[in-house]
Amino acid sequence: MKFLDEIITGCIENNQRDQKIFYERYYAYSLKIVFRYIYRYDKAVDTVNDGYVKIFRKLHTFHCEQASKIEFIMMGWMKTIMINTAIDRLRKDDFLPEIGLTNEGSWIEDRSSASDQALLYEDLIKEIKKLPPAYRVVFNMYVIDGFSHQEIADRLGIAVGTSKSNLSKARGILQSFIKQAEETKRCCM
Repeated sequence: MKFLDEIITGCIENNQRDQKIFYERYYAYSLKIVFRYIYRYDKAVDTVNDGYVKIFRKLHTFHCEQASKIEFIMMGWMKTIMINTAIDRLRKDDFLPEIGLTNEGSWIEDRSSASDQALLYEDLIKEIKKLPPAYRVVFNMYVIDGFSHQEIADRLGIAVGTSKSNLSKARGILQSFIKQAEETKRCCM
């Protein structure tokens, strides 16, 4: 099996075999990232493929000084490209709500073992999907992907205050849901 740095070199040299290996190795990771923004499978797959076109075009700019961390750094670099590609797609579609089935695990890893927590987790993911697209995108970028409000504002072309407001409103909606779920749980006990 080839090492990642050899595969990257092959991709830069337009070696189709290395590009295929690279694509297959990171496809699921990329799709998981895009699914947090775009729920329709067909659109998500198209967006991932658009992201890989960008990755292969820009791969010559990727540099990593520490060979031991090349995969970790590569995945972070790819994540940024996939998020930006998904946001570009949403912008192109005027942030239309995405309707479709998605794997709930494409959001956050659920490490809870308690069945009531797992149920709340699944319900929470469903509620996140129901958020208006502008709120959902800011929520994803800030809470899940760790962007600052300034970075979100720059990438979405909005004011920092709008980013903060959208996050606050998204959190408010989700907190209402959690409060309602807790009250329902207490009533049923």
